[in-house]
Amino acid sequence: MERELTLLVDAIRKAGAKAGELVRNGFEVQTKPDRSPVTTVDLEVNHILHEMQRREFPLDGWLSEESPDDPIRLTRPRVWIVDPIDGTKALVNRVPEFCISAALVERGVPVVAAILNPSTDDLFTAVRGGGLFLNGARVTSSPAHKIDPVIMVNAWELRSDRWSTLAETAQCRPIYSIANALALVAAGRIQATLTLEPENEWDLAAGVLLIEESGGTVCDMDGKPFVFNQPTPRFLGVIAVAATADRELRATLQTHAEHARSRSQPKPASS
Repeated sequence: MERELTLLVDAIRKAGAKAGELVRNGFEVQTKPDRSPVTTVDLEVNHILHEMQRREFPLDGWLSEESPDDPIRLTRPRVWIVDPIDGTKALVNRVPEFCISAALVERGVPVVAAILNPSTDDLFTAVRGGGLFLNGARVTSSPAHKIDPVIMVNAWELRSDRWSTLAETAQCRPIYSIANALALVAAGRIQATLTLEPENEWDLAAGVLLIEESGGTVCDMDGKPFVFNQPTPRFLGVIAVAATADRELRATLQTHAEHARSRSQPKPASS
């Protein structure tokens, strides 16, 4: 998979440079039918990454937030799953947490992944079985963090006090990009990410591999592993815990999630 990683890194770096140029010089914002924003940054990044896939791996499938879903991907053993800009609202508001997220999935399992934060120039990469890397250097685990863990949670859930009990024993921070949050968990910069809200495959594919290669754990709300390239590319919730977190943290978050789900209310359509 080294060729795939090399070509992905080249493409994502090119896309990151284009994103930075557009952020500096200005970009257009439109509203999609689901009322979410899309910018010319999203579209340019999508074009760069899709061109790489079509040129270098034409037999592979493609799934991206900013491309029409082609069902032919379901017949392909390998599929590139991409979120050109995860955290478009953060981009529009100039919050430096938006990311480019891309993964190659083979028979449902991520095997190559890269997440780039153009604002910080942090590029996290992984090949299955090869460990986690940041800007080409291997990331090694630091000692376990046992006191006041930092946990990133969905911003709406934080505002709605869904995690008010959790906040009594942890520092809860809002997620503006789930890809960014998963990369931070993988690197051990925060201890966990938690949300009950639905997430798309392109939000998670790269981050799942980064966390697994770092020695952390990641699953859906039911504790099940993620299997990608599904007909409906959507999952319910995420619980991701860093390898450096206290060993009891995952069970604690699962308990909080089950309690919150039992009394949860739907997210407003306008959010």
